[in-house]
Amino acid sequence: MKVLIALVIIIVVLAVGFGLYLMGAYNGLVKLRNKIESAFAQIDVQLNRRHDLIPNLVETVRGYATHEKETLEGVIAARNAAVAATGPEAQAEAEGVLSGMLKQVFALSEAYPDLKANSQFLDLQRQLSETEDRIAYSRQYFNDNVRTYNTKIQSFPQNLIAKKMGFTERAYFQADETSRANVQVEF
Repeated sequence: MKVLIALVIIIVVLAVGFGLYLMGAYNGLVKLRNKIESAFAQIDVQLNRRHDLIPNLVETVRGYATHEKETLEGVIAARNAAVAATGPEAQAEAEGVLSGMLKQVFALSEAYPDLKANSQFLDLQRQLSETEDRIAYSRQYFNDNVRTYNTKIQSFPQNLIAKKMGFTERAYFQADETSRANVQVEF
């Protein structure tokens, strides 16, 4: 009889322990998923700031570089595509194109000394540079959280819990080839 009671106690303790482990693992995955969503929201905030600065930059450049209409229209088109993009992969691709176009605008300033000396242009350039730094930090934070989350849902035994509870891998916010390429500006 004593052995049976001891066996029942051991089984109950193991069941409670297993239940607590499942609850902790599930809650940990939820916490990581929410950190990813929050990190992506921070990227979105910085990208919106960038998108808001671009029309001012284009208008400033337009006053000095009137015959660079094609470049300026390309920047606006790239900005509009970036604003419309949804999800990490589509946003990363659109932002890469936009970064390439912005590099072209800043390269234009080399050909226009008056523009390069314009205080509004310099202020916008500084603000965009600061925003780019914030975007880079936000992307890194997002990607670090995605790496942690993906590692957890791929590791045993959490992968069993993750599959059953509908946790799926997340994509990294990666730069595309357009944003990595050197800018070619011809006059």
